[in-house]
Amino acid sequence: MRLLLAQFKHETNTFSPVPTPMERFYRAVPADADQASLLAAYRGTGLALGGFIDVAERVGAEVVIATAAEAQPSRPTDDATYERISQAILSRVARGGFDAVLLDLHGAMVTESLEDAEGTLLRRLREIDPDIPVGVTLDMHANVYDDMVRHATVITGYHTYPHVDIHAAGVRAAELILRTLSGAIRPVMQWGQAPMLPHVMRQGTHAEPNRSLQARCQALEARAEVLAASVFVGFPHADISQAGLSAVVCTDAAPEVARQHCEALLAQAWQAREGFVFHPTPLAEAVARAKACPVDPSGPVVLLDHCDNSASGGSMDTTEVLSEVLRQGLDEAVFYAIWDPQAVQQALAAGIGSEITLSLGGKTAMPALRRDSPPLSVTGRVKLAFDGRFRNRGPMYQGVQTRLGPTVVLAVGGLEIVLISEHQEPFDLNCLSSVGVDPLQKRFVILKSRVHWRAGFGDLAREVIECDGLGVTTSDYGALQFKRVRRPIYPLDPM
Repeated sequence: MRLLLAQFKHETNTFSPVPTPMERFYRAVPADADQASLLAAYRGTGLALGGFIDVAERVGAEVVIATAAEAQPSRPTDDATYERISQAILSRVARGGFDAVLLDLHGAMVTESLEDAEGTLLRRLREIDPDIPVGVTLDMHANVYDDMVRHATVITGYHTYPHVDIHAAGVRAAELILRTLSGAIRPVMQWGQAPMLPHVMRQGTHAEPNRSLQARCQALEARAEVLAASVFVGFPHADISQAGLSAVVCTDAAPEVARQHCEALLAQAWQAREGFVFHPTPLAEAVARAKACPVDPSGPVVLLDHCDNSASGGSMDTTEVLSEVLRQGLDEAVFYAIWDPQAVQQALAAGIGSEITLSLGGKTAMPALRRDSPPLSVTGRVKLAFDGRFRNRGPMYQGVQTRLGPTVVLAVGGLEIVLISEHQEPFDLNCLSSVGVDPLQKRFVILKSRVHWRAGFGDLAREVIECDGLGVTTSDYGALQFKRVRRPIYPLDPM
């Protein structure tokens, strides 16, 4: 048995000012890496591609990895980059000789000219080979289009946010494709949408309403007739027609059963629509509430700079929350992180132990918000510098190499500010341990994150305070101009 594997992932924030060049897709492993290097990089990792490899090697299948491309969320991918990476996959399919294809996709990729980049890729694949079984994993934040479902044999989605079951979704897809090849099952899929744009801050599976929706999907998958069931809460920071919540159910040759379960999932989501709306607290009030928390050695207070989350397309250089933290004098604290390669280089030139004044952040214009974040002048001591490389502890992206680029820690009074050269949401404990910070020794941990931080830090936080700063991952839909999304849609419209 010979299987073609590929990873091609990007969550596109159409409001983001952050570029998406080709090199952004290959931070982890070079585009020209050979098969041995690709297998070594992804075997045993917590990614869907890792799940594909594990299943393939368990049954003794030969695998070929066409490409392993994943970019941090940012603005739409340029068409040339999309075409080059797509061709790395399609050209392999065209050569033939494979029994099946397994694709680790995101489901929310937008290019300069395509709203549905994944569906277009799958349609083009089917034009080359209409019959080959194709297994697809999609992120829970996928904005599903008809072509995605029409041209895949099986789709499996994550059931957790933070996404700690990505590998499991890959295993499910691979195993279902193997059963399809053996003739044991005949997958059919049904899908649908609810007219909803759930706020990302209310999509976590640590709480309702998404916890119950995902539990229902898992309960369905325990039934013999249901092969896969997924609720995709969608990625709302994409001004495209089909953004929002959807469901996909796959059964064994039972389309009506799939339709019934799909409609039931969508009905449950719609009934819970108010629970998917996030109500922010004013910034100064939120920081003051954190400051008023009593000292407790059991764990830190976690403050979230959620409007500027790089894993949703944020620039990671807005300064409003950092400025307020400094103004109110939060002590015994760490701030992770400000993306500012220029400030990093200035700190490196000054040297460890040097006192330096830096203009931090505020270097990225945000035309979608019609308002920019100002740079923040701070004076502090360069405490630490390193190359920014570490391997994730997990459970999210376990074993995957992270590359922050040159990284420094600037101590400003009792606050340590981490400065990085590549965008990276702090969802792994090694984000802090790699810069010599033990979060249990801090009173306050301030993170540019929304939900994924819970994967690495959730068990440590004794209180969580959400800080409404500035950035293109804001939950204030009124700050964004939606022109293309289907209407009416909740909560943009009263429904």
